[in-house]
Amino acid sequence: MRRTLVSEVVQSGSIFTPIPARIVSTEQLTEHEKRFVIALPEGLALHHSPGQFLMVSVFGVGEAPISISSSPSRSNGSFELCIRRVGDLTSAIHQLERGDIIGVRGPFGRGFPVERLRGKDLIFVAGGLGLAPLRSLIDEVLDERGNYGLLTVLYGTRSPDNILFKKELADWEKRRDMTLSITVDQPDESWFGEVGFVTSLFDDLYPNPRNAVAVVVGPPVMYSGVIKRLRSLNIPEGNIWLSFERRMKCGVGKCGHCQLNHIYTCRMGPSFAYSEVKDLEEAF
Repeated sequence: MRRTLVSEVVQSGSIFTPIPARIVSTEQLTEHEKRFVIALPEGLALHHSPGQFLMVSVFGVGEAPISISSSPSRSNGSFELCIRRVGDLTSAIHQLERGDIIGVRGPFGRGFPVERLRGKDLIFVAGGLGLAPLRSLIDEVLDERGNYGLLTVLYGTRSPDNILFKKELADWEKRRDMTLSITVDQPDESWFGEVGFVTSLFDDLYPNPRNAVAVVVGPPVMYSGVIKRLRSLNIPEGNIWLSFERRMKCGVGKCGHCQLNHIYTCRMGPSFAYSEVKDLEEAF
């Protein structure tokens, strides 16, 4: 029997009415980031695309946009969120435990162009928390590995203590069908890897520009440097994809909080080709 999509349930009622979902498990990833496995009510399916986001709420506290960090290929009535504790709402979510209820609306936005990536050599660049939404796409590619070319993942973060999904990164490092490079800005005595910004990991990168697509997710401050390096490798502007975080409030292009010039990020994004946004002053 076909599962009803969360978006269909929302549309049949009010687009602003959240659906209750149950926390199945939690895992503390770093001091500030926590991983949540969320189960939908029986018979519902999220049916998201990598790169989309949800509006997540704690009743009586508030609502905020959160990227989906799990792959559609690994969804079975549940999904994952990686949430950083930065304010009242996310602090309230961090206090929740297994069995507690949160509200969800979505999925919203345009995700990464999975169909356009098939057969291509892929360069995924993540900065800090940007690894969470990018993880959704990475796992999707790994689950259909034969449909893609070379896979390179470049990950930069502030310090070793800030590295997300350490167990999965260790598994990725062991794989022969992908290349993973990690760098930190502020090493400690335990760190023996690369030191510097994520752009330093491009020094040993020699892609075939005719067949390469890059996907970049991280803080806006890193985008200019990463794009400059990708363009120096002759990656076409239309083959560089970026994800933009904005203060989405409604998720459906009604409130205007997420505008980039004339673009509603919640509807036309958050995933954009660089060629689509390169001339927008507010984008970078």
